[in-house]
Amino acid sequence: MELSADPVVATLEMSEIQSKDGEPSNSDSDYESLPPHVSMTTHMTAGAVAGVLEHTVMYPVDSVKTRMQSLQPDPNAQYRSVFEALKRIIRTEGIFRPLRGLNITMMGAGPAHALYFACYERVKRSLSDVIQHGGNSHLANGMAGSVATVLHDAVMNPAEVVKQRMQMYNSPYRGLLDCVRTVTRTEGMGAFYRSYSTQLTMNIPFQAVHFITYELMQERLNPHRHYHPGSHILSGAAAGAVSAAITTPLDVCKTLLNTQENVALNSMHISGHLTGMANAFRTVYRLGGLAAFFKGAQARIIYQMPSTAIAWSVYEFFKYFLTKQQLEQGAGTGPL
Repeated sequence: MELSADPVVATLEMSEIQSKDGEPSNSDSDYESLPPHVSMTTHMTAGAVAGVLEHTVMYPVDSVKTRMQSLQPDPNAQYRSVFEALKRIIRTEGIFRPLRGLNITMMGAGPAHALYFACYERVKRSLSDVIQHGGNSHLANGMAGSVATVLHDAVMNPAEVVKQRMQMYNSPYRGLLDCVRTVTRTEGMGAFYRSYSTQLTMNIPFQAVHFITYELMQERLNPHRHYHPGSHILSGAAAGAVSAAITTPLDVCKTLLNTQENVALNSMHISGHLTGMANAFRTVYRLGGLAAFFKGAQARIIYQMPSTAIAWSVYEFFKYFLTKQQLEQGAGTGPL
């Protein structure tokens, strides 16, 4: 196995790797369409690392997005732009305030993304075999992304609830454990999945658009599906921007369900806790009209573009690297 001398495109020369029975492996089985013997651990490890990095690197912008989606924000938490919000939060609340809730996000992101990418790769391959006889299928990509989202959100939803409550201005919680205990005691365990249906309603189209856009961009920028960092970054950024813009209204509703914003709910004379996507849609519309559904859109797109670019580039690198290691071990003495 050797890497291409081209500094930009590093290609796995699969045709030079001998299988255990001495026959050359199929040159079409490059790292993008992993050979059957590659374990699911490859996908899960690459996905977990990508997920943690995706959520941590851009986390301060995610904190700003949560605050900008507040339907009736405190006068001290009304921001004109993402940059202005970050400056003011750091100046008035401390340098670490934009990172509040990062710990629970990292705890959830690793296992959630491990399941997410592993499920996506497995379902995509299975559906592509049926629909396109092993070729790339946009329908298969979209369906695989949707199925993977169900598993991802089942793990990530409780972490999202805790994270967003800790991100809000004047959050009453002292820390992660205090938030979990307080929510459990006052609202019950169901509070951690109150927004699950809305999250799925948002993330299934989000991920379907996301994966279709990514694979479509890869067809244009990287048709031979080599390891090409530049194409993975550009494709990931485009996929993140398009899917984030389309699903912002649903994200606003999800944030309201997760945070149970007291000022907004009291102004609508809503007693108890707001539940259900339909109720969230009605509440958002009554409080701010159609414009309210796009609150925080700028921050959401700014967050998603680099986040998905990071996730895909890291995932593709680790998938390439881990597959390379496994193929070398399977070949016995594969030269680099």
